[in-house]
Amino acid sequence: MTSNDPAPVVLIDDDVDLLKATRQTLELAGFSVSAFRAAADALAELDAGFSGVVVSDIRMPEIDGLQLFDRILELDPDIPVILITGHGDIAMAVKAIRDGVYDFITKPFAADRLAQSVWRAAEKRRLVMENRALREAAEQAQDGLPLIGQTPAMERLRRTLRQIADTDVDVLVTGETGSGKEVVASLLHSWSRRAKGNFVALNCGTLPETVIESELFGHEAGAFTGAQKKRIGRIEHASGGTLFLDEIESMSPSTQVQMLRVLEMREVTPLGTNEVRPVDLRVVAAAKVDLGDPSQRGAFREDLYYRLNVVTISIPPLRERRDDILLLFGYFAERAATRFRRSVPAVPAAVQRHLREHDWPGNVRELAHFAERFVLGLEEGSRAQAAAPVDLDDAMPLPERLERYEADIIRETLGRNDGDVRRTIEALGIPRKTFYDKLQRHGIVRSDFSK
Repeated sequence: MTSNDPAPVVLIDDDVDLLKATRQTLELAGFSVSAFRAAADALAELDAGFSGVVVSDIRMPEIDGLQLFDRILELDPDIPVILITGHGDIAMAVKAIRDGVYDFITKPFAADRLAQSVWRAAEKRRLVMENRALREAAEQAQDGLPLIGQTPAMERLRRTLRQIADTDVDVLVTGETGSGKEVVASLLHSWSRRAKGNFVALNCGTLPETVIESELFGHEAGAFTGAQKKRIGRIEHASGGTLFLDEIESMSPSTQVQMLRVLEMREVTPLGTNEVRPVDLRVVAAAKVDLGDPSQRGAFREDLYYRLNVVTISIPPLRERRDDILLLFGYFAERAATRFRRSVPAVPAAVQRHLREHDWPGNVRELAHFAERFVLGLEEGSRAQAAAPVDLDDAMPLPERLERYEADIIRETLGRNDGDVRRTIEALGIPRKTFYDKLQRHGIVRSDFSK
């Protein structure tokens, strides 16, 4: 569920008329409602991935509201449950709230009373789900640039990597500079049964043509001037593991011919010998250009492209997934703060504007370096706020840091707009209702920022 999607609500009431009326109330308030007359039917639709709120009557046959709440606690204790009763049992309400029920509403109730409670509960659930996604993405991050993101493109990318990782199919990865092509190759290796073998990376664009053949295929002692001892090539060293060829579009035509034979025969012949050595490897190649486009392919062999193009993975540039930028910036800023023993400063308006409007030609790598400079106070607008070193043992958990980070952004935006609600909401890009809920959650008093 994104912040713009209707929050899902599961509604349970065995009274058909009340069920219909309550459903209408919630739908008019902007929720997506699934209504059930029996708790058992509702439970069949719930799991830990449910991103919304449960609203239930208490007095019901078979499974009542309190029993339903106990079952939901077993599924996911963070799913907000709002219970409704017409009996006004104060002792029951106190116990339910103490046990973790989000809210307890007595009949008859005003429509706004229920809608407001569900809005607050839905916002809480959204934050829980966002924090879980961030933790999951952080756990999946490898050394280097992680594939963090909640946009559909990044979710599809991670899903595809999981599906093909444990196969031996060769893969072609395309993406702009800094988009994370080597990270993709590394994940394909570490998530596969080849993880115990070597992950060997070679940038074809950084080695001169006179050296790359020896680097790839190895050589025997005396094979050429300066070859004083035998050398195992990168391809042979990757046997049993993964060979990653970055900027493969830069590979020389002669080396392309030899590489084509390696892919077809799975064998190498080192320089200075006629010995043929079998290799067991998976090849992941990466290119900055579209090798399928003849105008971009240039001198790259068409037959080598088709041999590599068994599976192609395209990494979207950062400018095409702007909804991930703030999430990535927060991750990189926290990582930089840990590395440099600093706390993350509040994000001023100039930095927020840069994050929103910059095209990020260097992609995720550029954003990571920007976050590091920001934490160090080296970016314009952050120097005055560069923080002193902190004791990392006392650092807050990630969800609390994100809450503090959000509150700082809201306070800074309110201050910049002199407490004007309309301008602040436009700058933050959130609904008015969400804005007021966040003020309440963070204990922010809007009038404190008015002139």
